[in-house]
Amino acid sequence: AALAFRRAEAADDVDGAGRPHGVRELVCELCNVMYGQGWVTGTGGSISIRHGPRIYMTPSGVQKERIQPDELYVLDLDGAVLHRPAPKPGRPAPKLSDCSPLFLHAYQQRNAGAVLHSHGPYTNMATMLFEGQPEFRITHQEMIKGISGHGYRDELVVPIIENTAYEYELADEMGATIRRYPRACAVLVRRHGMYVWGATWEQAKRHAECLHYLFELAFKMRQLGMDFTVPPASELAVAAAQKRKRGGDAAGSAEAAAGAPPAG
Repeated sequence: AALAFRRAEAADDVDGAGRPHGVRELVCELCNVMYGQGWVTGTGGSISIRHGPRIYMTPSGVQKERIQPDELYVLDLDGAVLHRPAPKPGRPAPKLSDCSPLFLHAYQQRNAGAVLHSHGPYTNMATMLFEGQPEFRITHQEMIKGISGHGYRDELVVPIIENTAYEYELADEMGATIRRYPRACAVLVRRHGMYVWGATWEQAKRHAECLHYLFELAFKMRQLGMDFTVPPASELAVAAAQKRKRGGDAAGSAEAAAGAPPAG
């Protein structure tokens, strides 16, 4: 049975041509990157990447900057565990991450190629900027363009769900929130962190980097008394002038029409 398990595991780690696809190594590399950013310290956070019908996921309670390729779980798209890491000498077997049911909502509802869970400090503080509110909002920032389907003048909305004592208890609300916000590529968990995804691991990483930037920016703008939820004053002034001009043009046209002789 153990030999069959290892053969099946090896079969999952190669592409259609029989070459190693390197997803395990990529997950470990991204863990190290995220650790360097302060997003997965203290064994918190998690990373998962999909390769075809398989999801490679970090386990719970491991030092993310030291994780090894053979320590990952492999799940199918329904969440069934296909391969679990073996215990290492003197250490208990790694536990499946409590993030797994939350990750699955993004894979199943959005056809995600990767889902990341960050404990970055600014993801936490972003939720406290909107204490008692269900959304984080920001507009007119260049980095909004890094979020798929958004532009500089768009209002970026990131939904916020309330934290619970145990991660798996967030799963139902995560699923419902993803359905309610079809444009969202992330969900914030109040006083906790963020789940973020993309069609590919590159897109998920880009979304994560842009959102962390925007959360930090929002926090610092609030410290300076600046409102990051509205366009800059210069654009508001231009918009007001254009509105007045349109109103004047419309009034002039109406007066001209009223004083014009009847056609005939």
